[in-house]
Amino acid sequence: MSHAALRKSLLAWYRANRRDLPWRRTRDPYGIWISEAMLQQTRVETVLDYWPKFLQRFPNIAGLAAAREEDVLAAWSGLGYYRRARSLREAARAIVEKHGGEFPRERESVLDLPGIGPYTAGAVLSIAFDQREPLIDGNVARVFSRLFAIDDCLGTPKSERRLWDLARELLPRSQSPGDWNQALMEFGALVCTPRAPRCEECVLATHCAARIAGRVTELPRPKARPAVLDVELEVLIVRRGGSWLIEQRPEDAARMAGLWELPTREIGPATGLFRARWQPAGLFTPGREVGRVRHSITRHRIDVSVREATLAKRARLPAHFAWLRPRAESQLALTGMARKVLAFAN
Repeated sequence: MSHAALRKSLLAWYRANRRDLPWRRTRDPYGIWISEAMLQQTRVETVLDYWPKFLQRFPNIAGLAAAREEDVLAAWSGLGYYRRARSLREAARAIVEKHGGEFPRERESVLDLPGIGPYTAGAVLSIAFDQREPLIDGNVARVFSRLFAIDDCLGTPKSERRLWDLARELLPRSQSPGDWNQALMEFGALVCTPRAPRCEECVLATHCAARIAGRVTELPRPKARPAVLDVELEVLIVRRGGSWLIEQRPEDAARMAGLWELPTREIGPATGLFRARWQPAGLFTPGREVGRVRHSITRHRIDVSVREATLAKRARLPAHFAWLRPRAESQLALTGMARKVLAFAN
């Protein structure tokens, strides 16, 4: 199948089958940039809820650049991978300082921005500005790996070079590069899926090297994943009237630095993900267990024991504690686990 025929088939499929996603109705580079940052490691269904709220709170690059970090984290709370939110704010400040508040159109200038790599640069430049910029994400890598029977494990230098070479080679000259890139991603999301790919509906099936060789479920070959770590936590529910006691994670925490959570300690083998800061202070008297909650953070599989607790008599709360007022969750950068426990306990 020629490259021209491949592009024609896939673009026709995309026009007939693409999802009506709100960030596809704009050419504003800021809105597209925010959507791409949110969609990394996050389900589309979740981003559909967060994207309009984030843009309402920070409607442009200048607004994001001027925002307090804690307000940006609060708007991001629940999406996870909070480094993305911090990088967005840092990049917005750099755009205001170096580019007059306008998202740059030069690839090298975009790549110089904090938190932006080749994928995000290719996505924004091609979709917002129709520039001939390639991209590779997980969906595109899977489509190419099967279509061209790429046998190397994902994530290796050899496979990365091959995938990016293909992405550049297949970019259309007479049609929208942005539509082409989105067609590839959408095809991987809806048809050439990780499990149970819909080969019977695939417009490229007769030319797919993996299907011809009977290797669709074998490819792409995944990179080795780190072992899952089991974490056992105890989370305390301390109430005062209608408010909940929360504590702020330290700025030197390995993950989720500066975010707020319910008083938490690790009760299984230490992993370093959580600190038992409150346990030796004698601030609380733990009570009965009211339930258990499951949560996961990257490779950590977390089992949470939720307990009621009371403050010790005449206890003085350290500065990193605060009371969360009713219906004020959206104003603070709460961890995803804290939101899950609060939803359970309410």
